[in-house]
Amino acid sequence: MHVIATAGHVDHGKSTLVRALTGMEPDRWAEERRRGMTIDLGFAWTALDSGDVVAFVDVPGHERFVPNMLAGVGPVPAALVVVAADEGWMPQSAEHLAALDALGVRHGLLVITRSDLLDPSLAAADAQERIAATSLGQVETVAVSAVTGAGLDDLRAALGRLVARLPEPDLDAPVRLWVDRSFTIKGAGTVVTGTLGAGRLRSGDELELASGRRVRVRGLQSLGAAAADVAAVARVAVNLRGVERDEVGRGDALVTPGRFQLTDVIDVRLAGDPVADLPATLTLHVGSAAAAVRVRPLGEDSARLRLATALPLRIGDRALLRDPGRHHVAGGVTVLDVSPPPLRRRGAAALRARELSTMDGSPSEAGELRRRALVRRSSLERMGVRVTAAPVAGDWLADPDHWSALRQRLNAEVTRYVCAHPLEVGAPVEALRHALDLPDRVLVDALVAPPLVARDGRIGVAGQGDALPERVARAVDRVRLDLAGQPFHAPEAARLAELGLGPRELAAAVRAGALLRVADGVVLLPGAVEEAVAVLAGVPQPFTLSDARQALGTTRRVAVPLLELLDRRGATRRLPDDRRVIAP
Repeated sequence: MHVIATAGHVDHGKSTLVRALTGMEPDRWAEERRRGMTIDLGFAWTALDSGDVVAFVDVPGHERFVPNMLAGVGPVPAALVVVAADEGWMPQSAEHLAALDALGVRHGLLVITRSDLLDPSLAAADAQERIAATSLGQVETVAVSAVTGAGLDDLRAALGRLVARLPEPDLDAPVRLWVDRSFTIKGAGTVVTGTLGAGRLRSGDELELASGRRVRVRGLQSLGAAAADVAAVARVAVNLRGVERDEVGRGDALVTPGRFQLTDVIDVRLAGDPVADLPATLTLHVGSAAAAVRVRPLGEDSARLRLATALPLRIGDRALLRDPGRHHVAGGVTVLDVSPPPLRRRGAAALRARELSTMDGSPSEAGELRRRALVRRSSLERMGVRVTAAPVAGDWLADPDHWSALRQRLNAEVTRYVCAHPLEVGAPVEALRHALDLPDRVLVDALVAPPLVARDGRIGVAGQGDALPERVARAVDRVRLDLAGQPFHAPEAARLAELGLGPRELAAAVRAGALLRVADGVVLLPGAVEEAVAVLAGVPQPFTLSDARQALGTTRRVAVPLLELLDRRGATRRLPDDRRVIAP
């Protein structure tokens, strides 16, 4: 299937033309048929001689309904520009063409209607010249009369040539279905319709609304018939399970979960009015959505847009800015960044403008990594970037140059910390994360490479920290002498202070294996556990705390935590009456 939108001034015969081509009534509302004027979007389809099916999105031509027109044109890859021979180029012809140009539509036909009323060549020449200056370029022209039927066969042949030139859709792409209609069907529930521009929909698929809510596809229809799956490009109706009618409407989008960035701030390039002349507030039209935006000029052709409503956007998306008060298309925009950095510092806007001048709207993996330095793979994929690089840790990706610089900085930070804290075996990982301004601890561990080593939540230099500073080693020797005759008589706090063994010095000695920490402020020599077990094995079993204290020749201050340590290590077993036995 191929989907084509109409465009043109009110009463130039767009709906009449669609009706003549398809035999279907595109105007859905009684009010439209009564007034003879399209108000909302209409839909009809026909099969060409080639077997190709063309579905038309018929749009209103009146200036009051331009937002409806833009909702229909936004997701469609080709357009039928309709101009009446007896009236020629008109104001809405110009605004519709400006919209197509802003959206970057490159495929279309010019149809001169009512050719039975006036020679179509004059209107055709004028319209061709105007169209040629836009993204549509040179287009084939067909003159028709829906009243006499003249030219309709030629138009069907031209449509065949047009659809043959349309690019093949990406069927493996994630789905983003912009909703242009939402209604309920008794017994079925909520149904939404839209133009599927890429990807494939299947019954049972799980999709996501902009609110973040996951929804399930209950059923699909295309061209009025039920379908198990629908591939792009196609008009499709989606029956949603468990969704109320007021939960989804025109401008919403159904998307593949986790594949689009929901954003309310974007940086864009504008083609149209000078950025400096733009009003502070405009309307952004993308897909079927229309969102009020505040405009912050950055460079000559770049700006930051702050959206009143968050939308699922990707790098490279095309949209247009319109001034509804003046009925004026300000220009087309290309989305350059859907997750731009904040502009808080003086000069940040000018620097950002220079950076944006190097971007073309192509989702480049290397470019995004260079600009972002560190980014999650899932974030890049939501931006529309095809990821091939291997993560450096978890799902984190890194620019190679930035990663190399981080590794050098880590070496410097660890060296600085070790020099400033000789009693510690290395720098805490969390402190290093802050020093390097990293978003995740796993990145610190991933940066570790020889001569650095990671152990016990710290990063140190291999071989450093194993030997104690000289003054600490001398103090430990004094403790060893104190314990030579009374191995379980741990030094009191005053003695430790006298020797210069504060908490940090004791911690260093324990890490180095020079002392055994039994409890806070209670240290013995290495091997004290094995020696205590040997002593207690000679005590009548089971034994009490008092028995153990007397056998070990120590105080309750030492005996209590020492026995608890033996329990934890499985050397002793505590009985219900608080006595203990040596474990077998």
